[in-house]
Amino acid sequence: MSDAPLLDRSAVTYVAGHRGLVGSALWRHFEAEGFTQLVGRSSAELDLRDRDAVFAFFDEVRPAQVVLAAAKVGGIMANATHPVDFLSDNLRIQTNVMDAALAQRSHRLLFLGSSCIYPRLAPQPIREDALLTGPLEATNDAYAIAKIAGIIGVQAVRRQHGLPWISAMPTNLYGPGDNFSPTGSHVLPAMIRRYDEALAAGDDVVTNWGTGTPRREFLHVDDLAAACLHLLEQYDAPEQVNVGTGVDHTIAEIAGFVAEAVGFEGETRWDTTKPDGTPQKRLDVGLLTGSGWTPRTGLREGIASTVEWYRAHVGDLRELG
Repeated sequence: MSDAPLLDRSAVTYVAGHRGLVGSALWRHFEAEGFTQLVGRSSAELDLRDRDAVFAFFDEVRPAQVVLAAAKVGGIMANATHPVDFLSDNLRIQTNVMDAALAQRSHRLLFLGSSCIYPRLAPQPIREDALLTGPLEATNDAYAIAKIAGIIGVQAVRRQHGLPWISAMPTNLYGPGDNFSPTGSHVLPAMIRRYDEALAAGDDVVTNWGTGTPRREFLHVDDLAAACLHLLEQYDAPEQVNVGTGVDHTIAEIAGFVAEAVGFEGETRWDTTKPDGTPQKRLDVGLLTGSGWTPRTGLREGIASTVEWYRAHVGDLRELG
């Protein structure tokens, strides 16, 4: 942990990906915490894959603090069918932002990765030192490799240039601002949409992918945002930090929570011809909780509030393929 002073709330702070699930939560939390010079650009305003455009942007705004939450993300189907896009886009986004931040000597940078960086069969709960100890899950290995490259990028900057940059690896996230696309979303928002549409249509059966037996851990995105600020103010080391709850549930249990929150009382079936993905993925969050931070939002409560948000915004949802 670090004895560094609190983050400068009056300094220019760039949130890369501020319109996404994570970035919008960061923006809300940082605003609430008194940051006065938050900077963001939508993908239409700034394509982070365009190196010249990224460097020009950094020359213009000269951020002292950067949170790299921009990424191309998706569920099992999207990752399995478009691995080139997930590898290429994420490598370019990360490299461009980090190189531009380094050119400006941005003092503090937080790189956000994903728990999928860890081996498919890593011992549970997964400790930070499990990184690079075994084969990755094949359905999202391209995305995972890109995120691993980001971790190494942060560590390289620390070694070569001495800047206190850090990395955090969240577990599965959910909450307001999520992607609810039928084909590109992650499991929980996909379920919320599926069960809500089934209820509206009067259907008696909902069919989900896989067997329902894999175990997953979920963290509300507002809790992640709070953890990120905590780490920026308290943590200064090369090792990536796991961010999660340390508690997991089967996909079938999670489907039950969603059905309950939506009000669907029909039958749930499982299409076992579809992939399950990693059998279990639960993070060891001892490093984070040992620094004095714990999540506040329970899963049932968080799913219920996300269903409410989904229904209130169903006409203007992000739908990324």
